[in-house]
Amino acid sequence: MKLPQIRLTSQAARIQIQKTSAQQRIRQPKAEMSIQQPKAELSIKTIPSQLTIDQTQAWEDMNLMHISKRIETFADEGRQGAMEGISRRAQQGSQLMEIENGGNPIAEQAHINAFDQMKRIGITFIPSHFSVKTNYEPADVQVDATVNEPIIDVQPQKPVHTYIPGDVSISIRQYPDVQIDFVNLFSESV
Repeated sequence: MKLPQIRLTSQAARIQIQKTSAQQRIRQPKAEMSIQQPKAELSIKTIPSQLTIDQTQAWEDMNLMHISKRIETFADEGRQGAMEGISRRAQQGSQLMEIENGGNPIAEQAHINAFDQMKRIGITFIPSHFSVKTNYEPADVQVDATVNEPIIDVQPQKPVHTYIPGDVSISIRQYPDVQIDFVNLFSESV
């Protein structure tokens, strides 16, 4: 005897997932920047150096003096010679007034007045040491600098952000199915 059989055929359900990716765009515009650097203010003041050379004494030592100095020197020498002459004559006059005291003042005075004094011999055209006077004042430089700070202007830009969200859709691709068949339901009996 054959027993009836049940035949089951099943089909599983299948789902379908469709995904759309999210899109994101970020763009950062450059900042607007302005930099200005004003020039520094610079001021320079200079007092020039000064060199003074005085050769007056050297020229005078070489007997090459200025005419006004020469006139003054000759006047001084003449005045001094006149005073010496007056002094000598007064002294000699006093000696002659006192002739009774003895001695021979006339002969002595004649001998003194007859001969000039010995002249000094020497080189007179070489100036004395340190007769040229020099004076030097160095230059004075005053530098005044004023620094100007840079002028910086920055305008930041916000980022440009675009976002499209993604999507996930789920659907049934294949529905489940169950089929039941009965096999050998009616069999013949022996």
